[in-house]
Amino acid sequence: MITRALISVSDKRGVVDFAKELSAMGVEILSTGGTAKALRDTGVSVVEVSDYTGFPEMLDGRLKTLHPKIHGGLLSRRGNSKDMEDIEKHGIKPIDMVVVNLYPFEETISKPNVTFEDAIENIDIGGPTMLRAASKNFQDVAVVVDPEDYPKIIEEMKASNKTVSKETKLNLAKKVFAHTARYDTLIADYLTGVTEKEQSFPEYFTTSLRRVSVLRYGENPQQKAAIYKEKTSGLSLPDAKVLQGKEMSFNNYLDTHSALMLALEFDKKACAVIKHNNPCGVALGDTAVEAYKKAEKADPVSAFGGVVAFNTGVDGDAAKAMIDMFLEVVIAPSFTKEAMEIFSKKPNVRLLEFPDMGSNKKAGSWDIKRIAGGMLLQGWDYSDEDIMSMKAITKRQPTKDEFEALSFAWKVCKHVKSNAVVYAFKDRTAGIGIGQTKRVYTAKIGAMNAGEPIQGSVAASDGFFPFRDGIDVLHEMGVTAVVQPGGSVKDQEIIQAADEHNMAMILTGTRHFRH
Repeated sequence: MITRALISVSDKRGVVDFAKELSAMGVEILSTGGTAKALRDTGVSVVEVSDYTGFPEMLDGRLKTLHPKIHGGLLSRRGNSKDMEDIEKHGIKPIDMVVVNLYPFEETISKPNVTFEDAIENIDIGGPTMLRAASKNFQDVAVVVDPEDYPKIIEEMKASNKTVSKETKLNLAKKVFAHTARYDTLIADYLTGVTEKEQSFPEYFTTSLRRVSVLRYGENPQQKAAIYKEKTSGLSLPDAKVLQGKEMSFNNYLDTHSALMLALEFDKKACAVIKHNNPCGVALGDTAVEAYKKAEKADPVSAFGGVVAFNTGVDGDAAKAMIDMFLEVVIAPSFTKEAMEIFSKKPNVRLLEFPDMGSNKKAGSWDIKRIAGGMLLQGWDYSDEDIMSMKAITKRQPTKDEFEALSFAWKVCKHVKSNAVVYAFKDRTAGIGIGQTKRVYTAKIGAMNAGEPIQGSVAASDGFFPFRDGIDVLHEMGVTAVVQPGGSVKDQEIIQAADEHNMAMILTGTRHFRH
């Protein structure tokens, strides 16, 4: 039975009504500082913790609840006679419920101009200590950290003579330990961020993720799946606003991520069409509709059932161009009213509004990949080579148009699964070769995927050409210039082949594999 509750919260949503319900059931309420004032001002009878412990708050509020009269009341086991003798001897009363949420550390460090001192002062000490103590003794103490739980707790208490079931208490305790673990992780990550001048790999990697939703299934129907959100100052796809359409699936999120990251490579208005986590068409345009039409034309068959990302707003003209194509997702910084009206005719198309893509083009934290029994961490591939300023190592230098096309193709290429070869003009892809074990096969498949003639195009390769056969294939397809990392033992043979075909070739020295 709940006879005494300690309430001390930073997030005061719903706490007054909750306390009133407890008080109406005859529950004695202990409280501190601002929470006590908020409750007392609304007529709730409150006993100040300092009056109960006989010890004043001190150290500018840092020391309030760290006292044996508090923790003895939380940790004492009601069924243990020795525990009960101990607390009775020292004038300690059992505390049956703790309602605590923590100093707003996450909100504080999210402020753009937060000082280190402000961040440190918002590290809660007493709150986590009470939460952990109460959770350890969950069989006797109900511990509440989430305001969303207030209504169901009151409902349960009213239905069972002021008691909370052990099952409910255990579930509440599990939530607390997850909550405090996340809180500590945020603090550790923040301190690492302010002490490490460069991104470094911590000895112990912890991360804090909050579940956004459970998905229908994973990559396949037999796989369960959910989406989680991390605390990040960078791009956050889970924050995208779904304006219409069916629930996002696991594969939708993967493809949308790939499309988003690719569209953000460009400062000019761009459109990227993704299918099975690979681009099938990418283009630039003066308008969204122009960019889309060129991107779709690059491989209209593969575009069917794809995901489309824009780095610019979608208007009515762009919506009209897309409405007859079956698309899974369209993501953009904004959609006009006319565009929304047009898409409403296809209610299953998922429209995602993601305004942040214009201001912050980088994902936060690490790029993480799971392996059996562990995980791999790496930084995101943000290297941005200036192709326009490079010199060819062949006899012929690229023309201005070729330079622009090479720069465009190189940006696209690093978003294609290895081995990758991208055929392109200066404003659009022409054909994309994806994920073959032999680079020469990738070159051939890229040409096969082309939705338009590729004569006069350029080509980008994410890794070096191991043999000249790849260059010979590109020449056969009408390619006039190539950009690739170089680094093969046969580089001179590759360069000689390019010279034989009067092709310009740039070696970047940087590889862009994507596995």
